[in-house]
Formats: sequence, C-alpha cells, structure tokens
Amino acid sequence: MTSPPHELAAFLDTRGGDTRLPADHPPIETGRVGVLLVNLGTPNATDYWSMRRYLKEFLSDRRVIEVPRAIWWPILNLIILTTRPSRKGRDYDKIWNREKNEGPLKTITRSQAEILARRLAETGDRLVVDWAMRYGEPSVASRLEALTKRGCERILVVPLYPQYAAATTATVADVAFDALKAMRFQPAIRIAPPWHDDPTYVSALASSLQAEMAGLGWTPDVILASFHGIPKRYFDAGDPYFCHCAKTVRLLREETGLDETRLRTTFQSRFGREEWLKPYTDETVAELARSGVKRLMVITPGFAADCLETLEEIGHENRAIFLEAGGERFHLVPCLNDTALGLDVIETVVRRELSGWI
Repeated sequence: MTSPPHELAAFLDTRGGDTRLPADHPPIETGRVGVLLVNLGTPNATDYWSMRRYLKEFLSDRRVIEVPRAIWWPILNLIILTTRPSRKGRDYDKIWNREKNEGPLKTITRSQAEILARRLAETGDRLVVDWAMRYGEPSVASRLEALTKRGCERILVVPLYPQYAAATTATVADVAFDALKAMRFQPAIRIAPPWHDDPTYVSALASSLQAEMAGLGWTPDVILASFHGIPKRYFDAGDPYFCHCAKTVRLLREETGLDETRLRTTFQSRFGREEWLKPYTDETVAELARSGVKRLMVITPGFAADCLETLEEIGHENRAIFLEAGGERFHLVPCLNDTALGLDVIETVVRRELSGWI
C-alpha cells in the first residue's frame, strides 16, 4: 500500500490526536478554531464606479431582491445602476471616515473583531478572530480561506444581525457555504443564530438608551425603535423578521418601563413601490411632529454598528423631516458599536456558540 499524500497524513495524525508530521512534510497549521464576524458591507470609495460595483453586488443578491431575473435585470442595470450610484455616493460622503478612507461600518466591524480577540485571549493562540463584509471587501470567501490557512478546522460565522431575516442572516450563510464548495478540505462551519431576545442584548440596549436619555438635558416625548424594513410579502412568505423585531421592543419596554406610547416600533429604508413592513419611520417622524411632538429620540436596535442607514438616513434625513414638520429636538442613539456594552453582547453570543469547540 502506498503512503497517503502529505496533506492526508497530517489530517489523519491530527484527527488521531497526534500532530507529529513526517520529517519531509511541508509546514502547516492545524487544530485552531476561527470566529468570523460578518456585517453587511460598504463600498471601497464614494465615487460613481465604486458605488456602482457595490450596489450591483448587493442588489443582484436574490435574497435581497426576490423579483424574477427577467424583470429585475433591466431595472437594475438600465435604471438603478445608472442613477443611484451618484446619489448614494453623496450620502456616503457625509459619513465617510476620512482618516481611514473607509465607511464607518468597516471601521467599527474591524474594531469589534480586535476587541473580541483581546477578550478571548485566555483561550491562547488556538482561537483566531477575523471579520468580513457580506458585500464589498474583505469578502467572506477570502477570510474563510485565510482562517483555513491559519489552521482553523472549525469556524463560527457570526452574522451581526440581532434579528433574523433571509436578506441578511441567510445570505451570509449562503456565501459562506458557496465558499466551501471550492475547498478540498472544508472546515466545520457553524452559523450563529440571531439574538433578538438574548438578555445580555436587551440589557445592553436598555442601558444605552437610559444613558443617552440621562445625558440629553431634555426628556423625549416619544422614542422610536427603528428597524430596517423588508417587503411585506417576505414576511407573508414566512420570514420571522417582523416577529423578532416586535419581541426585541417588547422586552426593551419591559426592561426600561416605557409603555407602547413612549417607545414605538417603525421600519425604515424601504426601496421601490411595493408595500413594506409598517409603520414607516419617515412617515411616522413627520406625523409625530405635525401632531405636536416636539422632542424625539430614535434608537436602531437592529444594527450592531452605525452605518449609512443609521448615521445618514436617521441622523440626517429623518432629523430634517422632523424639524421641518414642526419638531424642535431630535436625538439619534448610537448603535452599540464597539463599546463595552456592544462587545458584551457579541462575546456572549460567541462564547455560547463555541460551546464544545473551545
């Protein structure tokens, strides 16, 4: 019987608990566990072509746009990708991290991974923490490959979405398993489940909200919990996202003592002409101001890191809507981001989902 190739010999030795390699075996790393934090993504720059590439990747995802290709292709390529990149580029330019020349979502996600690695340092060099963007760079496939080369035989993928939606959590799983299709030796993969009702997460939201209220110098008449929307037909088809959002807000009310009139749920970022989850954030903001609400606070519990949808859409667009409709004071609560509270949540999820691996 001929000897197995070097890679298989190393694999067999590792599986048997013996990591010794033949004298002539090339150096390899084995026996590690990887953690990959994944958020939505950001363009590489704010110019037309960078924005076009990013939007094309994002809006070509069939999880995001569930429209027949024959209908969607001409709309996307002949209309949206002709007009939208310039407008969105101007929006991104308002929030761009000029020091690092990148979108804030990339800056924060990197920081979350670095802090998480320090928090898990007691596990030694066996655990490797990395990060990726679902759309844009660094790609999920490239970071999975990098983790595998570092010797990670088991990888926990953490979509940074507290509430599950097919257009967010599921598409991260899709691209991760697509990457595995090209691998000869596939690492074992776990996809972290959503944490919309995790006590650590709810407590962190409550603490963040209460701290912001205490530092305002004024009391908000109403607080909106604004979540990214999805088309209503996705919910009708069985997507649990609306239910996850509703439960998060219910638990947040219980934690803070705020009732349904003070803490309300809305949905933002709708796209196209079809009906999305209601009530819509922008319409609610205007209606509240016209009804006499003068002081408004908005928290965005569905985002693990500040991004275009929080900083620009809520912090600029909806602020302007509120003030123009008669409101006087508007405050956006920052996302949990890379704060101690935010990392408490991520660490809780990661430690739980690594059970049996570390």
